[in-house]
Amino acid sequence: MITRRILLGTALALSLAGTAAAEYPDRSITLVIPFAAGGSTDVVGRIVAERMSQELGQQVVVQNVGGAGGSLGAQQVAQAEPDGYTILMGTVATHALNPLILKQKPYDPVADFAPVSLLVLVPNVLAVNPELPVNTVQELIDLAKKEPLAYASSGNGTPLHLSGELFKAMAGVQIDHIPYKGSGPALTDVLGNQVPIIFDNLPSASGHISSGKLRALGVTTAQRAPSFPDVPAISETLPGYETYSWNALFAPAGTPPEAIEALAAAAKATMADPAVAGRMAEFSATIVASTPAELAEHVKAEMAKWEPVVRDANVTME
Repeated sequence: MITRRILLGTALALSLAGTAAAEYPDRSITLVIPFAAGGSTDVVGRIVAERMSQELGQQVVVQNVGGAGGSLGAQQVAQAEPDGYTILMGTVATHALNPLILKQKPYDPVADFAPVSLLVLVPNVLAVNPELPVNTVQELIDLAKKEPLAYASSGNGTPLHLSGELFKAMAGVQIDHIPYKGSGPALTDVLGNQVPIIFDNLPSASGHISSGKLRALGVTTAQRAPSFPDVPAISETLPGYETYSWNALFAPAGTPPEAIEALAAAAKATMADPAVAGRMAEFSATIVASTPAELAEHVKAEMAKWEPVVRDANVTME
């Protein structure tokens, strides 16, 4: 009788455990956005969180944790309980640039995270104040070889700063970098012609381009952006040039596979929603919705791509 009771108890425990695993998620999920509210990562994150809540049947709650170029938020998720209830909206900054640039490494972008899905790619743009007498990327390169020029970015070590450094290296020109504390003040000075050139996210610069206050010379993606089909890709002048911002979902390392699978399936369904696709198209974001394995390979490729750029430009941050 005792043996039978033990067997029945064990079977019941296994059944309940299987039921609990199958019920993920059974409470709300926190999506950490590692930047302040209002930026492109925040916009993408909130669109995704709203739609994934419907797919998962539980609320996906956005939490903005800004600071240190995205490292504070990424570190918080890396150290969170690996149960599938805390996830990160990662970027090229959190998973490629910061680990290369920061002297103190707060986390390992590969070992400390479980990839979920690469969601979107977002173009950057090379633009100039209309008073600068150039209309093409080649004309800018030619001018930079004749006289000193400077470009603005949203800050040291940002994807936009590194987009400029890659451009300089591939074009064989010296253009001084002027860092700002964000895209807003950088745009203000370029619009006022205090600095003639800027590398910026296409979404934040698009209004000024459409109004003629900025002249777009080229987008940084390999192909032209659908929202500005008349603006060439920089790669049309500098073959092989390609940079972009990206957004991807990560969980802490050790998160159960069933949670990763559920999150990845919800992300895929979210990005396939025509309403979501329409909103992403508004700022020329290209939908990817990758598998976890594809995201893991993407992170490795991005780190390999940016390592020589960071090293040659001698970019470091405390």
